[in-house]
Amino acid sequence: MRAWLDSPRLSVPDLARVASVGLRTRRVRAALSALGIAIGVAAIVSVLGLSSSSQAGLLAEIDRLGTNLLTVTNGQTLFGQTAELPLTAPGMIRRIGPVTQVQYTGSTSANVYRSPYIPVVNTNGLAVRAASLGLPHAVRTSLAQGVYLNAATAREPVAVLGAQAASLLGIDRIYPGERVWLGGMWFYLAGILEPAVLAPEIDASVLVGFAAAERWLGLDGHPTTIYVRSVTSEAAAVQSVLGVTANPEAPNEVDVSQPSAALTARADAQGALNSLFLGLGAVSLLVGAVGVANIMLIGVLERRSEIGLRRSLGATKDQIRTQFLAEAILLALLGGAAGVAAGAISTIIYAHLKHWTAVVPASAWAGGLAAAILIGAIAGLLPAIRAAQLSPTEALRTV
Repeated sequence: MRAWLDSPRLSVPDLARVASVGLRTRRVRAALSALGIAIGVAAIVSVLGLSSSSQAGLLAEIDRLGTNLLTVTNGQTLFGQTAELPLTAPGMIRRIGPVTQVQYTGSTSANVYRSPYIPVVNTNGLAVRAASLGLPHAVRTSLAQGVYLNAATAREPVAVLGAQAASLLGIDRIYPGERVWLGGMWFYLAGILEPAVLAPEIDASVLVGFAAAERWLGLDGHPTTIYVRSVTSEAAAVQSVLGVTANPEAPNEVDVSQPSAALTARADAQGALNSLFLGLGAVSLLVGAVGVANIMLIGVLERRSEIGLRRSLGATKDQIRTQFLAEAILLALLGGAAGVAAGAISTIIYAHLKHWTAVVPASAWAGGLAAAILIGAIAGLLPAIRAAQLSPTEALRTV
């Protein structure tokens, strides 16, 4: 009691002790009031954490796949018809100095089915493409099952399935003698590819050799998509000359793109929806602030006898005001800490399930705690002022 009489200001330990009295004596009510703060802070931390983790995962994937892959495809003529890349296009592109790899595919009109008894209309949207022998390495994919085409199998009725094509055909393993009905005849399966992130058209394709496609599927040998790897620092320069190199007579009929640009844009746009979820978190914080203000106002009414007794023993208005303001801040801070913990745990769990590196930025947890403290201060200001304005005699009448 001497701390109240000897000093006009409360020490930090005393302030912490008296500020926790109301919370310790009304635990359920305090917990429910802090819940709104916790939900709001958890939403903010989760949104920022998941966004940062997702962005980190995308950037890591971009680094793994590389930003130096360029694609050359046949565009349209001036009359709106599908253009045709020259047979010499891959060889011409290989002559570009910074180019390190050139692989290509050619589209066919054939359809593929699990068996000849499948209705013709059930194509599953799968494409049959002729493919060069180094295609998986160029698009940075690998074999999930079996082997890829080689110089021998590229001349025979042998096919390799893209990841999505295998799923739609109901094939998850390569067994000896496994085959599909392709272009009106049986093609034996050699392997199944892993997903090709930078070339999603490969995933929904059944790949055969160029020689086999020309012999049995009526391919004229012209490529329709050329995949080009270049020195990373020279990718932009290579992209600028690919059109005129692939088709010197009609460069306007060639489309050139950089597949990794879509992933980069996706990484940059991770925060596009963040504002919506942050808004929802802010609403939860507002509801929590109302709850804190409500419990503090009720606490002032219920604890008038306590306030009167302390005032009569020498506590100043500033001490009473500081006590109730500190109590509101402590309540909000506890809710904020619980929210930060919940948001961080949810981020770590989700990132682990997605095989991302969990990232909880300092701005997320520090901002969440700062917001909680600010809301506690604002919500507790009016109740603290009302508590300080009570006169000792009026307050003691309720004893």
